Amino acid sequence: MAVVVRMPSVLAGATEAAIAHWLVSPGDRVSVGMPLAEIETEKALVEYAAEEAGVVGRLVLGEGDTAEIGEPIAVLLVAGETDADAEMALGLPGPSAAVAPGAPVVAPDSAASTGPGSATAPSAAPETNVHALPGGRIFASPLVRKLAGQRGIDLTGLAGTGPHGRIVRRDLERYLAAGPGASAVHASVSAVAPAAGPSAPLSETAPGREAERAPVRESALEAAQTEGDGTTPAGETLIPHTPMRRAIARRLTESKATVPHFYLTAECVVDELLALRARVNETSPVKVSVNDFVIAAVAAAFGDVPEANVTWTDEGLLQHRHVDISIAVATDSGLVTPVLRGVEGMRLSAIARESVDLARRARDRKLRQHEIEGGSFAVSNLGMYGTAEFSAIINPPQSGILAVGAARQQPVVVDGALAVATVMRCTLSVDHRAIDGALAARWLAAFSARMENPLAAVI
Repeated sequence: MAVVVRMPSVLAGATEAAIAHWLVSPGDRVSVGMPLAEIETEKALVEYAAEEAGVVGRLVLGEGDTAEIGEPIAVLLVAGETDADAEMALGLPGPSAAVAPGAPVVAPDSAASTGPGSATAPSAAPETNVHALPGGRIFASPLVRKLAGQRGIDLTGLAGTGPHGRIVRRDLERYLAAGPGASAVHASVSAVAPAAGPSAPLSETAPGREAERAPVRESALEAAQTEGDGTTPAGETLIPHTPMRRAIARRLTESKATVPHFYLTAECVVDELLALRARVNETSPVKVSVNDFVIAAVAAAFGDVPEANVTWTDEGLLQHRHVDISIAVATDSGLVTPVLRGVEGMRLSAIARESVDLARRARDRKLRQHEIEGGSFAVSNLGMYGTAEFSAIINPPQSGILAVGAARQQPVVVDGALAVATVMRCTLSVDHRAIDGALAARWLAAFSARMENPLAAVI
């Protein structure tokens, strides 16, 4: 029996995902565990493997297409089954009612069925690219129907460019990108559609046709939802939100609204750390950064103050046995926080090697699911940009994040005498539900001591 493969929930909390790359083609035989596609989520590119064996009968979505979690993306057939079985599994009309890709749909015409002697032949009925199913139901993805309903858009006159003429998200985005003129024309077409049949065509010279030829603007649907009327002020440019940017906005808004933050700042004298780094990099095959020393000092501080290695849950405080640290990585799409696991047992060179690998794959959107989930603490370093000091927002369910500034020379008092030292300001953001002020202060003091005596943090 044909099996419908559905968009998987590859990332906790995701509501939709996109097909980045298909790893199979129609006709390919697949076994359980064989990679089918690379699924792009808000934060990562995840390889999705087949959960059942069969032959690829149909790829419902093209590369780059987006669908809600649980929506069909492909159909697997068993021996002896045909494309008709794939149509049936998807709930589509049989071959006799289906429309071949690119072929026009003949709209139902009451005049064509008035009986013998009628002057109107079926071939004279209006044509369009819209794929209407028997009974007038429009062939559109559930996501498109949902979004169109939210915007009050009638899909009757829209052209579908998906498989077998299906109206997919990019078609709705193209329509919205055409602006208010197309909306007005579409409204008038929709108003007369019942008299002419569900697939009444748009005029060849109407703006609606221009909408079909207009270039697709990235995430135009989201842009229109943000703009309200689909327009932007003269001379200004609207940059549509990416899924990652929306995810960042949602999570950080939730964090500031639900997590009681408080902040502590320490000034660490790092001359000895910088000298040790220079000596290490003279011989080490892996170049070590200042941030690698910071991560090692964070892990060592949790060893000194293990009661701070906790996260808040509704049932109680979750005490962690290992130190799993998220490292903030800036990418073209936004901030990504892959997790270094078991840092308390890692050598400095291993921290450096894994940090570089995670950062590179974060920028390439090649992180795996388990690499972006979990962690009890995070480090965000803006020192390389010259930032002296800043406060970071906690990424729930983590209990803290350390914001690291630039190392700068400044006057300091040593044993009552004025001197010059290289000082790094580090600000700790803490979830007050899980960690009290005194405990946070003890942890920050332990971190500062490890930074100022770096050899103890890395051996």
